[in-house]
Amino acid sequence: MDPLKDAVTRHITTHKTDLLQVSRHIHAHPELAFKEHKACATLVDAIGGFGWQAQTGSFGLETAFEAFTVANPGPQVDILAEYDALPGIGHACGHNLIATSALGAAAALGSIGAELPGTVRLLGTPAEERGGGKELMAREGAFKNTTMAMMIHPAGVNLSTMPSICIAEVKVIYHGKSAHASAMPHRGKNALDGLLLAYQGISNLRQHIRDNERIHGIVTDGGQAPNIVPDRAVGEFYVRSGNLRGLESLKPRVQACFEAGATASGCEVEVQWAGVDYLDLNTNWPIAEQFQTNAEALGREFVDKDKMWRAAAGSTDMGNVTHMLPGIHPMLAAAPANVVIHHPDFADYAGSEMGDTAAIDGAIALAHTAIDYLCSNELQAAAKNAFEVSKGLA
Repeated sequence: MDPLKDAVTRHITTHKTDLLQVSRHIHAHPELAFKEHKACATLVDAIGGFGWQAQTGSFGLETAFEAFTVANPGPQVDILAEYDALPGIGHACGHNLIATSALGAAAALGSIGAELPGTVRLLGTPAEERGGGKELMAREGAFKNTTMAMMIHPAGVNLSTMPSICIAEVKVIYHGKSAHASAMPHRGKNALDGLLLAYQGISNLRQHIRDNERIHGIVTDGGQAPNIVPDRAVGEFYVRSGNLRGLESLKPRVQACFEAGATASGCEVEVQWAGVDYLDLNTNWPIAEQFQTNAEALGREFVDKDKMWRAAAGSTDMGNVTHMLPGIHPMLAAAPANVVIHHPDFADYAGSEMGDTAAIDGAIALAHTAIDYLCSNELQAAAKNAFEVSKGLA
């Protein structure tokens, strides 16, 4: 396999400038979930420049795409690209680096496609930050032929997987009755009171949830003026738990807080749970360990997986994919360890030389891992067995 790995490494380094132009362009034009039109077009044009055609609007999402860079009989490896940004702070999660590493790996594998016993697909997956794009695509059959899926995510340290927990999103709308807050307060029903009572109830609930559970939210509409009793108030909340069973148990307790706020304030409430819950990552360790070996060969040092702090966990819709089939979601340092994702400083690093290095290293390590998987019946069998054990199928 070494000659194949050498070939993809040369391809990525030869096209480093082109790849990093893609990364910087996406970084300079952040777009929110489901609206990643420029990023999608940039990636589609780039893969076309490497010689492969991409199909856009894939699996029901306008800003999704797929491109097969290798199409031979055998297992199918999907390399996933994310490219949505965050409101107000742009690419503070570094999705421009995710997209670039996926692009570089898929194109490099395509350059040696005749020598690979299987298929490689670059899959553009919108709406990771919210909306659950991968789950929505899965419901349309996106992964029905996939044998293994992988991607990298930037961070402040190198990790063989992302510590993750499940998440459910919920929007809550309180409907009250407006009135003059001074002259006739008795005629009003304060929707903001309903929301704040629910918020306080959730704050109390936090004392009695597990260490790997989180509930956090914001008020997005609290009224129009202090002298008008708010007839409408809106909040958005995230509810997280370590696994799906815990999430399904926690959600009704949060629902009860929303309903209690309505009862106490005399208002009506709409509780709109999102149509997609994000699952925890079911990391496929045989593949994750192979990825780590490949990344370590590039000079990266990884935090021991037994020392990863569970309380620092986030959430990703890649978790849903890993519950369908073998998959990995390692993290590569694109910023110093004290710079955390979803902070404006991380957005700066995602457009820096340190971020560039993570994107190129990620492309090489992904491509090498795909070669290991496609060319090794033993690794394929180990990955399949690990997945079946994790799902209780073996």
